Amino acid sequence: MTKYKSYCESPVGMILLESDGKYLTALQIKGQRHYEEKEPERIEKNDLLVFQKAKKWLEDYFNKNNPSLKEVPLKYSGSAFQERVWYHLLKIPYGSVVTYKSIAEEVAKDFGKEKMSAQAVGKAVGENPISIIIPCHRVVGTNNNLTGYNGGIDKKIKLLEIEGIDSTKYHLPKGPRV
Repeated sequence: MTKYKSYCESPVGMILLESDGKYLTALQIKGQRHYEEKEPERIEKNDLLVFQKAKKWLEDYFNKNNPSLKEVPLKYSGSAFQERVWYHLLKIPYGSVVTYKSIAEEVAKDFGKEKMSAQAVGKAVGENPISIIIPCHRVVGTNNNLTGYNGGIDKKIKLLEIEGIDSTKYHLPKGPRV
């Protein structure tokens, strides 16, 4: 199957969009761990409708207009656990944050388990293939810790601030801000 790509500038850096021709299959910010390495053989095709919709969604988002998730057809694949975590990310309202622990509790319920590891949820969050639209930046650690973000903590802070979230009430991780 042919894979396509397109790029767009944003306030958090260059964004790579990927598609199968119908659905948006990846959205990565330059500097993210998997930027440009997953599917190196993609055809650049800026006129695909799905890319036009994704770029419009991003433009609205960065202009603080809270675009609907229904505007861009998404298709992602991972393990059943990852997909369940990503499903819960999609339920986090614009301008809100939740903890890894709360997502772990929801996923545990979904799988009929008493509890689930917040660290396992964090790993699945970090593998989110469609950043920003699947809002992994809205997940924080317990005690308001701004724990990891694949694109870097500075980008996570910027995305939270775009949504009107006061990032000063959150604690930064110790060590390098990556």
